[in-house]
Amino acid sequence: MIVGIGVDVVDIERFGRQLERTPGLRDRLFVPAERVLNLRSLAARFAAKEAVAKVLGAPAGMNWQDCWIGVDTAGSPSIEVKGTVAAAAALKGVRRWHLSLSHDGGVATAMVVGEGVAGEGAPASLSGGIDS
Repeated sequence: MIVGIGVDVVDIERFGRQLERTPGLRDRLFVPAERVLNLRSLAARFAAKEAVAKVLGAPAGMNWQDCWIGVDTAGSPSIEVKGTVAAAAALKGVRRWHLSLSHDGGVATAMVVGEGVAGEGAPASLSGGIDS
């Protein structure tokens, strides 16, 4: 069952300027393995992290270091979570992530689908149900 969908786009040039203006931002947003990547890949990974946050309802206190974009054995991008992001995912009932990344024409895009089990995780009010 789809628990949530998140999409985000990042203007690569603007993102690069922000990284230059704020020296600690790269370290705050990315794990060491991500930090060495080129700007286009960083922008796509930031878009993916934003999309993950949208799947989870943008939980307060989310640590960007608790979500990173790796590459699976087939060479496809994959989402890895721990700590604050793993806890938020568990509350929502997300057990599996699906990710698509793209960058072209100065824009990086990510689409994330959180997959889980119906009725698992948070109360209905946190998982898309209606409160009375």
